Amino acid sequence: MIQLVSRTGAAPRLAAVAEEFLGGALPFRLRAWDGSEAGPSGAPLVVLRSRTALRRLLWQPGELGLADAYISGDLEVVGDPAEALAALWQAARERGLSRPRLTARQWAEAAALLVRLGAVGPPPRPPGRRARQGGTLHSVARDRSAISHHYDLSNDFYELLLDETMAYSCGYWRQPPGTEGYGPAQSQHDKLDLICRKLALRPGARLLDMGCGWGSLTVHAAEHFQAQVTAVTLSAEQARHTRERVRARGLGDRVRVRHCHYRDLPDTGFDAAATVEMGEHVGADAYPHFAARLRHALAPHGRLLVQQMSRGADAPGGGPFIETYIAPDMHMRPLGETVALLEEAGLEVRAATSLREHYVHTIDAWRDTLEARWDAATALVGAPTARLWRLYLAGGRLAFAERRMGVDQILAVRPDEDGRSGLGANPLGGHEGTW
Repeated sequence: MIQLVSRTGAAPRLAAVAEEFLGGALPFRLRAWDGSEAGPSGAPLVVLRSRTALRRLLWQPGELGLADAYISGDLEVVGDPAEALAALWQAARERGLSRPRLTARQWAEAAALLVRLGAVGPPPRPPGRRARQGGTLHSVARDRSAISHHYDLSNDFYELLLDETMAYSCGYWRQPPGTEGYGPAQSQHDKLDLICRKLALRPGARLLDMGCGWGSLTVHAAEHFQAQVTAVTLSAEQARHTRERVRARGLGDRVRVRHCHYRDLPDTGFDAAATVEMGEHVGADAYPHFAARLRHALAPHGRLLVQQMSRGADAPGGGPFIETYIAPDMHMRPLGETVALLEEAGLEVRAATSLREHYVHTIDAWRDTLEARWDAATALVGAPTARLWRLYLAGGRLAFAERRMGVDQILAVRPDEDGRSGLGANPLGGHEGTW
């Protein structure tokens, strides 16, 4: 039973409530605003800086309430948030922590304690910029709104977070992190080079970069492989930045940037196409049409490279925090389902390669950059948004490390009318090392 009267402060009383809800001992140590503490020593330390943190959890129990409390600064995690999240997930698995069904009396006791602690009151305002989605799911207008919410945050912020390639996707770490002279920029260069070689790009080849981001693959393919690139993005900020990069590098005769929805692209006859971590935004119902559109864009024997995040077969994708603050309407599926959808669209899948561990290294590099440039980040986007990104990257890193999420490169080809791929016995064209 929850003890309502205690002389040891707020933390022990709150710990008792939390253990009722969790159905087991606390997997973290709790410090309340009055300085009292409870929970196992040596465990990650969670600090409730004010009663408002409790009010956020009261109005939004679960993941979103915890996220709001952290983003606002009402709740703090001492040390690395990724380590704290890892410890909590491990405790949940090992101890079977779950939310039990509480009796009416237990609920009443919990409510009485919150009243005594001064935590009851009107719902606090959300601390960060939440997505406000309206209209039909995955309509052009709603997709534009969802993409703008995440990618139009600020080009200056992404320049602060990313390396000079401006590649906001998993790198390809050919050398271990920490190797002298090799870092995130080199891993992104190697990833872009890997994609171009898998696509067998040659001078004059027509490449469709579907979901071009800030132009990393577009510029690399045009500059290093002399490809003719059509870059497509639904983000106004990304289109502007990519055009500026193309102009600055003198690549205007090789690159055309299209600010449009993938459904509105009329071009066909491409020798190759790539879509790098865009497919997650397409949606479950719309993905068959997306895959068909990619096939339609390719000439016979044209190659397609899909780099896309996946989820484990038994792991949920997204969640309230991601859908509210990061990527509204995002959908991830197991790798096998994406392969099946590409094949159903008439493409022949030739290979799939996992880069899951590479994403752990990539996110670690982004996290290191964010912490090293923390003051600049908070000055640019504000403390709540910077804390939001700290939480987002910590959670993403953990999801890839624990195999709840993956990322894969899928190589496919559009066969000709006779079913021939045009690849021959060696689909790599002499680049065996790229698998």
